[in-house]
Amino acid sequence: MCGICGILALDKLEQIQQSELQKMVDPIIHRGPDDEGFYIDGNLGFAFRRLSIIDLHSGHQPLSNEDGTLWIIFNGEIYNFQELRQDLIAKGHKFKTSTDTETIVHLYEEMGEQCVTRLRGMFAFSIWDSKSRTLFCARDRFGIKPFFYHLNSRHFLFGSEIKNILSQINRPSIDFSVLDYYMAFGYTPAEETIYEGIRKLPPAHTLTIKEGSPPVIRKYWDINFQPDYSISEKEWEEKINFKLKEAVRLRLISDVPLGAFLSGGIDSSSVVALMSEIMDQPVKTFSIGFAEEEFNELPQARLIAERYQTDHHEHIVEPESIDILPMLVKSYDEPFADSSAIPTYFVSKFAREHVTVALSGDGGDELFAGYDHYKKLVRVRNFHNYTGGLFVSPLKILHQYIPLSVKGSGITYYMSRPKETFGAYFGKWQETERAQAYRPGLWEQLNGNKGESVKKKILLASDARDFISKLQEVDMRTWLVDDILTKVDRASMKNSLEVRVPILDHEFAELTFKIPSKFKLHQNNGKYIFKNAMKKYLPEEIISQKKKGFGVPLKKWFKKDLKDYLLQNIHSSNSPLNDYFRPDFVEKLVKDHETGMRDLNHKIWTLVFLNEWLVQNNSENLSSIS
Repeated sequence: MCGICGILALDKLEQIQQSELQKMVDPIIHRGPDDEGFYIDGNLGFAFRRLSIIDLHSGHQPLSNEDGTLWIIFNGEIYNFQELRQDLIAKGHKFKTSTDTETIVHLYEEMGEQCVTRLRGMFAFSIWDSKSRTLFCARDRFGIKPFFYHLNSRHFLFGSEIKNILSQINRPSIDFSVLDYYMAFGYTPAEETIYEGIRKLPPAHTLTIKEGSPPVIRKYWDINFQPDYSISEKEWEEKINFKLKEAVRLRLISDVPLGAFLSGGIDSSSVVALMSEIMDQPVKTFSIGFAEEEFNELPQARLIAERYQTDHHEHIVEPESIDILPMLVKSYDEPFADSSAIPTYFVSKFAREHVTVALSGDGGDELFAGYDHYKKLVRVRNFHNYTGGLFVSPLKILHQYIPLSVKGSGITYYMSRPKETFGAYFGKWQETERAQAYRPGLWEQLNGNKGESVKKKILLASDARDFISKLQEVDMRTWLVDDILTKVDRASMKNSLEVRVPILDHEFAELTFKIPSKFKLHQNNGKYIFKNAMKKYLPEEIISQKKKGFGVPLKKWFKKDLKDYLLQNIHSSNSPLNDYFRPDFVEKLVKDHETGMRDLNHKIWTLVFLNEWLVQNNSENLSSIS
């Protein structure tokens, strides 16, 4: 795992200087503390930081082919590189290292831009063809590895993190439509970033830029649900077991110590179970817990650790962990409101004390419809399709008289408010809430380009045949890549830890795309087929437990331990939030949470992170809003 960045000057007579590249790569030393490398060819410059995982002594980058006409910088791991290498050797290619990086170079020689279709792994890379003066860039199918870029009148800039690009340009203005995306979702989805002009290369896409021509972006793979109804439930379970075990085995290739995150949920527990079946030594496992019982999954993690006799390690996260917020904000480059970034950082830091590589269980909820919102949205859709909306008004009246303890389940609320229920799926903050929160004039400037539009477009454009598959596709194209995988990448790489994601092996994912939705969400039981497939490995307590998620006890922390923090930051006359939000709205939000009227911890955290980001990035220079 590494960090990459580079510059292509659009004026072919311009000479790139190593000092420019040094300035560009220095901010991402954490991504690769073991080595540094540069390559310059006139108006093209590559810079690289390495975290050594495979072929520790001869894996220096940038790396070239035999005659030095092709050069590559690569971040990621290719798990089928040994198989590809043998094919390429048989075709006459000469190798000088044992790295997966060199395999990509020779595969590009053999197949050109189609080389990405043969790669099984996680990757973001750039290849420079000095003969044709062409830069070719690619990102893996699910976007496990990041790739940012910026094109202006003089340069094409790219890097593993936004800070690579910011080192070379004047800090851009905030894109307010993307700020609204952040307020809606808690992250910035799709191709945009919070900065005008800095973009993400989408997952499963390549970017080619030739001297004198604009970049060409192409899709090389797609999420494609094609359910196969001819296969029995038992056969699907066998296929899941076989293919996931294969994916785990491929991700155990390493020349450095390796372990796994273990949350106690079914996904990470399954990965650890399969690792234990394959490895001839105890798996090193790492778990995070909280003093608050409802958020603490350590007892479940211990069940798996004891069952498979792992070398188990635990760490408790306390309210004082909020002290890492400035560091987190700097790591993410953009506002990012998933509070589980805190425990993800700590489990990565904790694991790095023992291993250099860790496997995780990310992706299971997206591939097997495990999230609670699938159940809720299907119920609402079915209810209103059946009744024609006849009971909406009576249910709204009934909801007013139901005790708070029952209201908490949301049964009558989401049945009586279908629009709000779907809105809650599309965004954390409803349109009406955001319209009230922004200071006068800002909401109108969006011109209809509001946060919810991102997910709605994906839902409407989906070719999936059934509603559940459409919802899965929306999550894979937004939440998975821009929240889950972003969180894991930034948290792990800040600690120079490589995280591998076997459940998101693209061949395993393609298998799940063929499984009918009735086997994923079955009688209100999410992950039905996956749970059944894993019963041979996991105790019943893990299979049948209620999903917790990787949450943080912010509700309690904001009422007690962090109450003063809120007053000194977001609820302050000096807060940069006041440039964008009505102070009275923020004040009411905090008070409503403190008094227990509503649990608003997620909304408050959205503002807490944004406030710190604005402080660090000097909001006066960022604002493009008059």
